[in-house]
Amino acid sequence: MTKKIVITGIGATSPLGGTAADSWSALLAGESGTSTLDHEWVARTQLPVTFAAQARVPSVDVLARHETKRLDPSSQFALIAGREAWADAGSPEADPERLAVDWATGIGGVWTLLDAWDTLRERGPRRVLPMTVPMLMPNGPGAAIGMDLHARAGITTVVSACASSTESLVNAYNRLQAGLADIVIAGGSEAAIHPLPIASFAAMQALSKRNDDPATASRPYDITRDGFVLGEGAAALVVETEEHAKARGARIYAELLGGAVTSDAYHITAPDPEGTAAARAMITAIRNAGASLADVSHINAHATSTPVGDIAEYNALRRVFGDLLDGIPVSATKASTGHLLGGAGAIEALFTVLALAERMAPPTINLLNQDPSIPLDVVTMPRTLPSGDLLAISNSFGFGGHNAVVAFRSV
Repeated sequence: MTKKIVITGIGATSPLGGTAADSWSALLAGESGTSTLDHEWVARTQLPVTFAAQARVPSVDVLARHETKRLDPSSQFALIAGREAWADAGSPEADPERLAVDWATGIGGVWTLLDAWDTLRERGPRRVLPMTVPMLMPNGPGAAIGMDLHARAGITTVVSACASSTESLVNAYNRLQAGLADIVIAGGSEAAIHPLPIASFAAMQALSKRNDDPATASRPYDITRDGFVLGEGAAALVVETEEHAKARGARIYAELLGGAVTSDAYHITAPDPEGTAAARAMITAIRNAGASLADVSHINAHATSTPVGDIAEYNALRRVFGDLLDGIPVSATKASTGHLLGGAGAIEALFTVLALAERMAPPTINLLNQDPSIPLDVVTMPRTLPSGDLLAISNSFGFGGHNAVVAFRSV
């Protein structure tokens, strides 16, 4: 028998705020989390892109000193978001054997890895920290949450580029449906604002180069869009069976209806311009939700602000919804947060949950001249969603041709 799966807790640290509530408030206010980088390494390495969307609240302001010393920034962000989500869910007295973690990252402990390499070259092997490997492992963020909350039903790490944390939510849903846990902490984190990823993304012409106006650099669907903005942070959602949530009197934000994962098998970085597999992921997610296309009331789009990516997603959306698409409000929240890579799906799923809970579609900032080849109903000011039963989807697509879509229903 299919179980109802619900969201009972949320947490985040993002370029918009140090908590889920602060991030949401800043998003609705139309703020941008992007600014010029003031690190000395920007000039020293002669980076062609000098801005990014950094976490608004530094981890050192939240975590204990020993935690920041023994955790890579990607794990620090995960721990902050995971703890907030757990507290928001009421810090349930869960059976550790029935508590799991499904976490995600796109790159993992890049700061730890590259700092250790510099140490090895400059100071020799004796100066490399013994915690280097545990800190750089991609499963480090999920493990940090799992150990903190004593989750013993399993800790799974998804690494599928920018689709990673949406896929983690799909996995969490499937784990709960299979009866392998009662509660899952799902989400993703990324901390890749480092000279090497910036230089690499810039070399492939993926990043915006608006160094003179960073706050407006991420502009999904705008005719002048020229690339994405690198972001960092984490978001976590507490996912549990409705039966378990109601038994403990938990507040429920929304119902998680599941999702779908497909792959393009087309190109390592470019999306399939026809959007065939991306469309199949959306259709499957909606079908798995037991819904019809006409039921979809809101879409949080992947929309990275790249010339190729935005139109490929539009083609997929049009392939799925046809003329129905014209009446569905679409939010592209990377305009405010930048692109959190492996953490993007989680923060956007969190925003989708809050959009349903508060019946408010968040705005897409920086859209001044909408690309006429992408005729979407883009939300540019906070927009009230209708009363009644609402269904929303959140899309994520990643290098390697990964497509992941998750669906939620209002409660």
